[in-house]
Amino acid sequence: MQAVTGTGSVVDADEDYSDYVSARWPALLRSAVLLGCSLHEAEDLVQAALVNCYVSWDKVAEAADRDAYVYRVLVNTHTSNHRRRWWRERPSHRLPENAAMQDANALVDVADLVQRALAGLSVANRQVVVLRFFADLTEQQTAAALGIPAGTVKSRLSRAISQLAKDPHLADLLGRRLT
Repeated sequence: MQAVTGTGSVVDADEDYSDYVSARWPALLRSAVLLGCSLHEAEDLVQAALVNCYVSWDKVAEAADRDAYVYRVLVNTHTSNHRRRWWRERPSHRLPENAAMQDANALVDVADLVQRALAGLSVANRQVVVLRFFADLTEQQTAAALGIPAGTVKSRLSRAISQLAKDPHLADLLGRRLT
C-alpha cells in the first residue's frame, strides 16, 4: 500500500504507520494509563486504538493533525471499552510487597498519587488534562481529539486545575518533595 504525503512524495503506508507507532507508542501508552487504565489495560487499549487507525491509515495520513486524530481514536476506544460491564478481576488498593521492587517505591508512590488525583476528576476533565499536559497536545489538537471547541478545552482545564490544586493526594506529594 502506498500513500502520498503533503509534500507530494510517495511512501509506503505500512512503513509510515510503523514509523508513527514506533515514535508515538510511549506517549500513547502513558496517556492510556493516565486515563485510568492499568499498565496491561493501557497496552491493550493502545493496541486496539492503533489497529483501528491501521485499518483506516489513509484517513489518518491525510488528517490535518495525525496526533489529534489518533488520540481521538484512543479516547473513543477507552470510552467504548469502559461502557462494557466487567465482572472478572477487581483492582485492589494494596499490592503485595515485593523485595525487588523496594527501590522503585518512590516512583510508584508518585505515580499512584497522580493517578488518584486524576481519578478524582470527571471523565471529561481527566481526558482534557491527560491530552493537554501528559500527551503534550496543543489546545487545538486536544479539541480536535475530543471533538469539542477549544473554549471548552480551556474551561475544562480551568476547572480541573482548580480541583487538582485542592486535591489532598497532590498536597501529600508536594509535602514529601518539600521535606
